[in-house]
Amino acid sequence: MKNKKDNADLKWFITISITTFILSITFSFISTNAITNLQLIPAILILLFTILVGIVFDIIGVAVTVAKEEEFHAKATKKVKGAKSSIYLIRHSARVANICADVIGDICGVLSGSIAALVTMKITQTFHLNFDLQFIISAIVASLTVGGKALGKGIAQKNATNIVHWVGRLFGILKKEEKKKIKKPKIKEKNAM
Repeated sequence: MKNKKDNADLKWFITISITTFILSITFSFISTNAITNLQLIPAILILLFTILVGIVFDIIGVAVTVAKEEEFHAKATKKVKGAKSSIYLIRHSARVANICADVIGDICGVLSGSIAALVTMKITQTFHLNFDLQFIISAIVASLTVGGKALGKGIAQKNATNIVHWVGRLFGILKKEEKKKIKKPKIKEKNAM
């Protein structure tokens, strides 16, 4: 039994590591190339959006670990949309939190760092500055990220049930869409002649 758990943990580690690596390279490449061609204001907006995405997913990760499964059992028996998916998320809270807070959160952290460097270059070029703003911009990005996540953790703890239910509804919709895509086509019977 222990070997099965160890194998599942090792498989999860390998899967999540490879996925993070691929996503990180992909998003870094896309964002840095996209930002390079943008004006200053859109680049700053993308930077703020990246920070916000990291904070939102951190909130989801905390909410899933804090929410109580029992709160969704009555909703599931009444067939409330998203209740069963919410129970599934809570039962797999360690992995959900890992994906939301660590994978997506860390990728957003890496992205915001690289975008911040590009924004710094754009500010320096736009305003013809002779000094390096990188330290100030990096400090602002770090403070917004850490402060936002600190605020988000409080929100997640107070509103865990509502947040998980909202995510459960979205997750349920995505699962239904996935089932629709993989539905096998019906084979038409040939008419006997």
